[in-house]
Amino acid sequence: MKKIPVAILGATGTVGQKFVILLENHPYFYIHELVASPRSAGSRYIDICRWKQNGPVPENVKNMIVKTTEEDLESLVLFSGLDSSVAGSVEEHYAHEGHFVISNSKNHRMDNDVPLVIPEINHDHLDIITKQKYKGAIVTNSNCSTMFLTIAIAPIHRHIGIEAVHVTTMQAISGAGYPGVPSLDILGNVIPYIGGEEEKMETEPLKILGTVKNGKIEFADFKISAHCNRVPVYDGHTETVSLKLKEKASPEDITRLLKDFKGIPQELGLPSAPENPIVVFTERDRPQPARDVWLNNGMSTCVGRIRKCRVFDIRMVILGHNTVRGAAGASILNAETMYRKGLIQV
Repeated sequence: MKKIPVAILGATGTVGQKFVILLENHPYFYIHELVASPRSAGSRYIDICRWKQNGPVPENVKNMIVKTTEEDLESLVLFSGLDSSVAGSVEEHYAHEGHFVISNSKNHRMDNDVPLVIPEINHDHLDIITKQKYKGAIVTNSNCSTMFLTIAIAPIHRHIGIEAVHVTTMQAISGAGYPGVPSLDILGNVIPYIGGEEEKMETEPLKILGTVKNGKIEFADFKISAHCNRVPVYDGHTETVSLKLKEKASPEDITRLLKDFKGIPQELGLPSAPENPIVVFTERDRPQPARDVWLNNGMSTCVGRIRKCRVFDIRMVILGHNTVRGAAGASILNAETMYRKGLIQV
């Protein structure tokens, strides 16, 4: 097959670098352009990128000349890891120009005509891009903590019903980008505030788990209460969750639902799709970020300690790789899904 040319917006940042790693040797896409801030324009990628990934800069991009967001682009698909301070208008501009913008940025997630997609859960939401005002389209993936919570509760919401969710996060420092959190603030400490994070977790899952009616998304009808904390872990967001259910269910019922959960990425065998989007642990002390975050190349959500809750009905522990499944990997999986659904055509 003929590979599709793609560009990475914000290519020098933490998420942009992860896009570079995950797109190397991709069967559907190849990196044609790298885009960053004006101060990087005209320079080789290897000369201006403060590379923070395991392993060297891939050969296929290290000598590529970086462009700016003020330039016209040739690539059909644009993966956006831009900072939210600039992402909104830049993504709109390129969508108007006919590009498919697959965004990791928060700016358009809650727009009425922009799908917020986890393809195992709501790939049908992608169809609303045909109603957008753009020649191209904008599609978003969720906030990283939202991603793991929503994947874990989706089968429960679908088959049993949820009335309320209480979630507390312990979020890795890599989620703050580079240089991230000052060492004197985070070492041996927990920071009980991450700007805007709780609001995202309390609203984004409701859009993802909603239904499309008359070309619009009607949100799911339960409530979420979130407490978000930054902890001295490098990669991997851990979440402790309690659920109030609409119908009675045992921990064994929940375990079976999660183990059996699959979606269209698994049915289609998409390149970035894990065989099991949810991996359930039976050990009392798992999952753990130091041991489990890279399971299935960082694309699975790990769930453990499924048990009864004395206040609500069920409680559990959730873990996911925040910069892979929670960021760049999620955008790439969205693009793969769009391609196989015929929404992206060369």
